[in-house]
Amino acid sequence: MNLDDITPLLDQNRVVNFSTYRRDGRPQMSLVTVGRVGDALGFSTRRGNAKLANLKRDLRCAMMVMSPDLRRYAVLDGDAVIVDAYTTEAETLRVTLREVYRASAGKVHPDWEEFDAAMIEQERGAILLSPSRMYGHGIQPS
Repeated sequence: MNLDDITPLLDQNRVVNFSTYRRDGRPQMSLVTVGRVGDALGFSTRRGNAKLANLKRDLRCAMMVMSPDLRRYAVLDGDAVIVDAYTTEAETLRVTLREVYRASAGKVHPDWEEFDAAMIEQERGAILLSPSRMYGHGIQPS
């Protein structure tokens, strides 16, 4: 299974369950809206969110992409890449956040300057997961 195999699922539903690990090892789960960015699925997050704090301590994570009727799903796991103001040059962060927006929203933002300003004000970064393992149910392999 690869990312191309789950494109039909993402076309139907871009909201996924994203899991990280708390300090005590228990899972922390969030719903996030993702899009494909190269060989990864990505989403944006704000500084201070639990998922980002958890990833800064432990990059292991997983996503579950599901069909709207919940009969088909794919699980992706691996180590996240954090793209934020503390790990990335400003221009690379700006471009990555725009790519994540286009992919997850499925459209171009009407005002990129406004978008860029909001990302800075909200202290947003991007999380990218290039899966090291994938499995699922009801997925047609390519």
